[in-house]
Amino acid sequence: MSPVILHSDLNAFYASVECLYHPELRERPVAVCGSAEARHGIVLAKNQLAKKAGVRTGQAIWEAKRLCPGLQTVEARHGLYLRYARAVRAIYARFTDRIEPFGLDEAWLDVTGEDGRAVADAIRRTVKEECGLTASVGVADNKIYAKLGSDYRKPDATTVFLGEAVPRLVYPLPVSDLLFVGPATAKRLALCRVNTIGDLAAADPLFLQSVFGRIGPMLSSYARGEGGGPVTPLGYEEEVKSIGHSTTLPRDLHEPEEAHAVFSLLSEAVAARLREHGLAGRTVAIWLRKSDLSSAEHRLTLPEPSDLSPELLRAADSLLPALFDPAAFRRAGLGIRSLGLRVASLSPLAEEAQLTFDGRLAAREKMRAGEICIDSIRRRFGYFAIRRAAALLDPSLGKFPDTHFSALPGSEELEVAAKEGARPS
Repeated sequence: MSPVILHSDLNAFYASVECLYHPELRERPVAVCGSAEARHGIVLAKNQLAKKAGVRTGQAIWEAKRLCPGLQTVEARHGLYLRYARAVRAIYARFTDRIEPFGLDEAWLDVTGEDGRAVADAIRRTVKEECGLTASVGVADNKIYAKLGSDYRKPDATTVFLGEAVPRLVYPLPVSDLLFVGPATAKRLALCRVNTIGDLAAADPLFLQSVFGRIGPMLSSYARGEGGGPVTPLGYEEEVKSIGHSTTLPRDLHEPEEAHAVFSLLSEAVAARLREHGLAGRTVAIWLRKSDLSSAEHRLTLPEPSDLSPELLRAADSLLPALFDPAAFRRAGLGIRSLGLRVASLSPLAEEAQLTFDGRLAAREKMRAGEICIDSIRRRFGYFAIRRAAALLDPSLGKFPDTHFSALPGSEELEVAAKEGARPS
């Protein structure tokens, strides 16, 4: 039986949700943005009217308003969008149990054995009636073409890419429309006179490998509608490779003590998620972005795997001098704009540990019990119910909550680097 794969994409998801709560904005260009005060002032999503005016995801707010003087901006409410995403996934689950999310607003569905167009239309109708949102759905026999189909016509449309529609509609599309072909790859393909998906499908895989390495044949197979793998069942999780978090700060940092205060928050976020997964990690990496937007990373290996925030914080503090020389930064007129902390080389938290004569094992278990207790308090009473003193060093640095507890308003998205291809809405 030939597979029937759908890709459902909620149209202008963040902006559409906001328009449900602000009906007066429905006929105006709208952009959902990060907090300008916290220096996250970029466009995260926009509606169709803003898109027509040239507003793009990732633009600075000032730039978007210059292109679209009547642009209405709304600050993002991630907790609200998460609730709507869960409601839509519950609708998908009525049609199939094979659902593979791709970000909050997109998902692949395997409805093999059904009439793909009929199911797609039913999903769009149900989402609109129950959630007030529109979706575009692509129908194909593979995930790659299904994703192309959902992008082909917007908003609120079903597109079928099967049979003769492939050479007629898919192959003439620009190669940049293909999943995982970014601007840099599209430019390199153009130099090889590969401009459309049809060009890429017909290109010699060996030639592509000689130019692009192993990714070349993979892109060629994607262009032919091959690869992409099956749709994974709902709830399936790939093995987590690393866990980390980064944040853009409300102001530039110039002193190590300030960076320590931020790392104290990041280490708690990462350690809490490690414990949630029952994992510990041996490799700790910190990432730093300067005010000139250049960045660097440094890492070390711990003596033993850890899921404890004090140990991660000590590691971050020890790595910082390799990336941050306050005197050199001052001479160059630079500061720290963003900081990140990541833990890799993960393994299940050991049930058995090496005994020592110095009582270190008992001390670590006592520390872990304290951290678990803190996790419980924060889940029950909110993040700010208990905080480190370092977070109070500067009120502006202590404002953003630990992002592990993502239901809190204003919290930022936690990165779990389990799979490639994640992208913002």
